[in-house]
Amino acid sequence: MIKSITVTNHLGDSIILDLYSPELSGFVIREIQGLGPIKASINATEMATGDGSVYNSARISSRNIVLDLVLLHFPDIETSRQRSYKYFPVKRRVRLIIETDNRIVEIYGYVESNEPVIFTNQVTTQVSIICPDPYFYSLLSTSTIFAGTNPLFAFPFSNESTSTKLIQFGELIINQEQTIWYDGDSEIGIFIAIHAIGEATNLTIANSGSQEVMNIDTDRLELMTGDPIIAGDDIFISTIKGQKSVTLLREGIYTNILNCLDKNADWFQLVRGDNVFAFTAETGGTNLQFRIENQTVYEGV
Repeated sequence: MIKSITVTNHLGDSIILDLYSPELSGFVIREIQGLGPIKASINATEMATGDGSVYNSARISSRNIVLDLVLLHFPDIETSRQRSYKYFPVKRRVRLIIETDNRIVEIYGYVESNEPVIFTNQVTTQVSIICPDPYFYSLLSTSTIFAGTNPLFAFPFSNESTSTKLIQFGELIINQEQTIWYDGDSEIGIFIAIHAIGEATNLTIANSGSQEVMNIDTDRLELMTGDPIIAGDDIFISTIKGQKSVTLLREGIYTNILNCLDKNADWFQLVRGDNVFAFTAETGGTNLQFRIENQTVYEGV
């Protein structure tokens, strides 16, 4: 059951359209279209000498979300109508956060139209939003720590003893292999964060299940920056489609080090189920703190 939709316009102004308490926003959501999985286009070639066809590819197009809203006297109809122009500005980018009983997802789109019906007893408006990326994404990311510090301390607390140390502020994790469980509806890229507490050379990241590998050549890195991986370095890798990048943060300066990847590097994508990742280094592997973050992608609400 859908509970609410939070709309944020291009200026950062937000309004919550609560389906149970529409008087709080001044808008009653009468109907929503476009929240289910998008119809796919299947490309196939007809057989010249036999029945049926040969599958070539498939794709889904942009998502069109249409909101049918009834305007309430909040404090009057004219004010509510003008408020809809503020939160659904035509041709501007908006963010929708949809909360249901078991998940909270977000999607971005552009307002195609906002068409109010004014001269009626019940004033309504229909808002059409085109979402170029048709998938819904989990609001929060999942973080998997391979090597680093896992925070355990939170308030309130009680030691429950005057002689025994019971409180753990954190624990050190040293694993070079971890399993990421992913239960999304479609494949999604990951964000890899690597922090160096000492020198390391020739880093290799691998997906054990798919046999995909990504190598960072520190000889090239040294030619570009003057050093291989050294203490204090942060390396950020994004394999998210449309946002692929490899960046080094050293002494407050960001450097694009995409050229330090080998030419056959694989851009990892999580698939539904277990995804086993591992990292190694030619030298200094224990000097690397390694973390993977990912969102979950859904085909529909």
